[in-house]
Amino acid sequence: MSITDQALAVEAAEVGAAVVRSRYGSALTRVMKTAGDFATAADVEAERAILDVLRAARPDDAVVAEESGRTGAGDNGRTWLVDPLCGTLNFAARTMLASVNVALRVGADVTVAASVDPFADEVFWTDGTAAYVRGTGTDERLVPSAESTLVDLNLDPPFPNRDVFLAARMLTDEGFLEQFRPRVVSTSLAVAWVAAGRRAAYVTDRHDLRNSVHFAAGIALCEAAGCVVTGLDGHPLRTGGDGLVVAADERTHAALLTLIRKQGS
Repeated sequence: MSITDQALAVEAAEVGAAVVRSRYGSALTRVMKTAGDFATAADVEAERAILDVLRAARPDDAVVAEESGRTGAGDNGRTWLVDPLCGTLNFAARTMLASVNVALRVGADVTVAASVDPFADEVFWTDGTAAYVRGTGTDERLVPSAESTLVDLNLDPPFPNRDVFLAARMLTDEGFLEQFRPRVVSTSLAVAWVAAGRRAAYVTDRHDLRNSVHFAAGIALCEAAGCVVTGLDGHPLRTGGDGLVVAADERTHAALLTLIRKQGS
């Protein structure tokens, strides 16, 4: 029996996570990409393992991967988005904050996705309808909650909207600190945490995040879990501008948009 897309996304992400775990703490060759940005041997090896799984099961699909770029014809409209190690700098510094992300885009929609925490051995996954976390072999439905008041802010460059929004400015905003408690983990694992109720929200700048190998899986998880997901301008990601605001509920989302708009006024 052929494997389902949802099961394939989970399997591929778990294979990549196994490589990441096995390489943790070892001496790793770095491959410089841009100033301050690099990949390690773990990124490359994990990506290779993920692509082997995807190509064996879906040879006609295209793949866009963080390290190797786009491969495959993809004439069928199906494209896998792969980030083999989100949080490379954390990982290289022996900090256990990272994720392995695999998502399938069919046409304009991400239909299934998986984001694995390789150190907590948790798999966050969605079939496009609902979102779950798998820990000890059982699946639990993800339920967003703003109770923690924790908001993750991505401080990694680039900052294409710095004239109207800069996460670093929000860190010192009295209105923000009256309502929320900032966190910075520097991995898109924090996006999955919003879906899981472990964060009230997540905010980042950047371009075209719905099609990003870093963020596509987390966005799909949050949408399936019922989070509020928009760009920095408050519009849906399909029609809106840049950046990403993911919130557990409408109240939290509205409060964050008010703070963001204040920066641009």
